[in-house]
Amino acid sequence: MTKLMVQSQPHFLLLTFPTQGHINPTLQFAKRLLRLGVKVTFVTCVSAYRRMTKAGQNIPESLNFAVFSDGFDDGYAYDVNDYTSFMNQLKTRGSQSVKETILSCANDGTPITCLVYTLLLPWAAGVARELNVPSALLWIQPASVFRIYYYYFKGYDKLIGEGCSEPSWSIKLPGLPLLKSRDLPSFCLPSNMYDFVLTLFKEQLQVLDLEDKPKILVNSFDALEEEALKEIDDKMKLIAVGPLIPSAFVDDVDPSDKSFGGDLFETSTDYVEWMNTKPEGSIVYISFGSIIMLSKKQKEAMARGLLASKRPFLWVVRNKDGNRKAHNEGEKEEDDEEVSCKEELEELGKIVPWCSQLEVLSHPSLGCFVTHCGWNSTMESIVCAVPVVAFPHWTDQTTNAKLLEDEWRTGVRVAANGEGVVEGDEIARCIEMVMGGEETEMRKNAKKWKDLAREAMKESGSSHMNLKAFVEQVNGSVT
Repeated sequence: MTKLMVQSQPHFLLLTFPTQGHINPTLQFAKRLLRLGVKVTFVTCVSAYRRMTKAGQNIPESLNFAVFSDGFDDGYAYDVNDYTSFMNQLKTRGSQSVKETILSCANDGTPITCLVYTLLLPWAAGVARELNVPSALLWIQPASVFRIYYYYFKGYDKLIGEGCSEPSWSIKLPGLPLLKSRDLPSFCLPSNMYDFVLTLFKEQLQVLDLEDKPKILVNSFDALEEEALKEIDDKMKLIAVGPLIPSAFVDDVDPSDKSFGGDLFETSTDYVEWMNTKPEGSIVYISFGSIIMLSKKQKEAMARGLLASKRPFLWVVRNKDGNRKAHNEGEKEEDDEEVSCKEELEELGKIVPWCSQLEVLSHPSLGCFVTHCGWNSTMESIVCAVPVVAFPHWTDQTTNAKLLEDEWRTGVRVAANGEGVVEGDEIARCIEMVMGGEETEMRKNAKKWKDLAREAMKESGSSHMNLKAFVEQVNGSVT
């Protein structure tokens, strides 16, 4: 990969919120900077660092780490009723660590060129500003969602009232398609139970407003969100630098870069041997990420839907532990009981506690992905050309589902009943819509977006050139 034309080697400091959904794209971002010849130091807390090293994330030797304790070295059980203490600890200790690292690097003759931080850490920009270091937000959700939050806090929130749940209600925001209430991030709805998260997003936008032409690096690519990535109000510059996916799956610059771990405590790979025995394009893969836990009712409905589809499936049902909570609003934490038809299910498919998702998505036997539509999973489905059954729960997932179904046309979105449960018949119906033939429109579209994603990451591609230009600009280099 081509190196930068710079006056001196740039040195980026990366800071990520300590959950896997933030760590994964930030680590891939770090690797892309390293390939450009940038020196990179990754600031993170003890628990996140342990997860990265345990997960075998193929961490480059040239990547430096500055590890600090946030007071929860064994990890934090994300209890929404006691989130304030965790966030305060993270802010206090994280700010100190970032400050010390910046000062230490300056003293060592390798000053920080730019601090890049992920969302939920708005205080990071303040630390950088105090020490006269440029900063940039790494937005790990789609540009479309950034736009929604931007306009929400510019007065559009007043248009989203109790009546937004009516079938006829919709809203048009600049640079975005017409949105129904179910298409908005859950934090923007009157039913939002997590005010502290919305407050953090508001604080993030206020921090950016303090800067002159702030730059937001987005885990997306130009062709995917052409309108949403345009500059906002002549103020916010959005720069697509994605997909932030391991090289082996998107550009082959580093074929060894395959790992994309989660909380990888399971090492068995017998699911791969099982997949190898199935016909091409035949398997339904079901996974809802590292946080969401399905209710007992929803698990039973999923089981009935899979049985009705009569297709081989690979279903990730995570072991329950203290670090995972149900985040479907109004939904209780997952029951420990197994589904009532487990034996019948296991004759048809395979239930596992963990799998390497990109390995599964890129397997020739895979036919479709039943997904919660987290942005990492969404990008992985695009890069691997896998059509989806969109099964969103909260936060940006609802908007991602809208984009997948109506804008990119690579999937179909499930509809829940009055109790918020997606019934088995509905699940089976959606699976059939996606799996109904090799040359479905959804499958053709999925292949198109895969090609465009790979094109964006080439040396001459938009995302590669965008990142290279950004680094050169902040480094004050001559191109």
